[in-house]
Amino acid sequence: MASEKDVFDISGPLHITSVNWKCSHHRRSVAACLVQGAYVSELDRQHNRKGQEAFAPPWWEFFRFELTSNLVDDADSSIFGAIYEFKPASSKDSSVQDAPNFVVAFRGTIPSKESLAQDGLLDINIIQNGLHRTSRFAIAMRAVQNIVSAAKSSNVWLAGHSLGAAIATLAGKNMAKMGTLIETFLFNPPFVSAPIERIKDTNVKQGIRIASSFLTAGLSFALKDHHQERSTPDDSFAMLSSWVPRLFVNPCDFICSEYIGYFEHRNFMEKLGVGGIERLATQNSIGGLFLRALGKDSDPLHLLPSANLTTNLSPSPDFKIAHGLHQWWRPDLHLQSKQYHYG
Repeated sequence: MASEKDVFDISGPLHITSVNWKCSHHRRSVAACLVQGAYVSELDRQHNRKGQEAFAPPWWEFFRFELTSNLVDDADSSIFGAIYEFKPASSKDSSVQDAPNFVVAFRGTIPSKESLAQDGLLDINIIQNGLHRTSRFAIAMRAVQNIVSAAKSSNVWLAGHSLGAAIATLAGKNMAKMGTLIETFLFNPPFVSAPIERIKDTNVKQGIRIASSFLTAGLSFALKDHHQERSTPDDSFAMLSSWVPRLFVNPCDFICSEYIGYFEHRNFMEKLGVGGIERLATQNSIGGLFLRALGKDSDPLHLLPSANLTTNLSPSPDFKIAHGLHQWWRPDLHLQSKQYHYG
């Protein structure tokens, strides 16, 4: 979610006087600011701010991007995303070789009466593993495919925050299944699960995860024979393994913190000698398995084979800060990054 104060304050990213496109902090900050641009564009629309009165343009112009087009929801006409094109001062500048030519960015939920109803409906679709059936995602997916067809995938970034991160995740997964790997920045991406990571007792937390792994693996094995005619989860998961999205999570944010345990638990199960159980469990969710058993199409977003997981260990006194997009362009973060590959 984004508040009025946060989305209008561009002072934070101004410490980046010149972007080093090889620097992970700069790349993360730029991606977050472009997502912020999508937030502010929608707020500009709601308040009828146009031209020089609009607050959104500095969020992309500061980094030499141009707005190619806004992505508009066909249900409520809200701006939910943006397509940006990089316009460097000089095409001969070697320092911009690692910059993206295009960035497709998606905002999250805005708690205003003009957009909350549709945003909230999409949040429910995420919980029900049904985001892939929504018209907003269909619009987003077409936009991503069109940009990739016009430019090489290596020159395109996807970025999103919260609900927008869910849309970017699904778009990135679909493109990966088609053999196209896109660099993807996912800020506070939703993980639909009980917030086990918030449990302080390590033994209790591990016990719950172990029990959940055996239950999920058992249900998956039991249902496998009933779905032989379809592509199995293992096939789909293997196709995704070479796509390594960049996840940015805060352990104090219950919406995304479960990703920490999701990936760490794999290593723990390997050490216990039951890695095979976990490899089967990590491809499935209990909710998704029940929906499949009922014959319903289910695509749990949080099931990722590989990722570069960055955790913000800086103090977060409340949920608003922990889930906020603004934390990701701060220069003084205490970050921990780990790479996870399935296999």
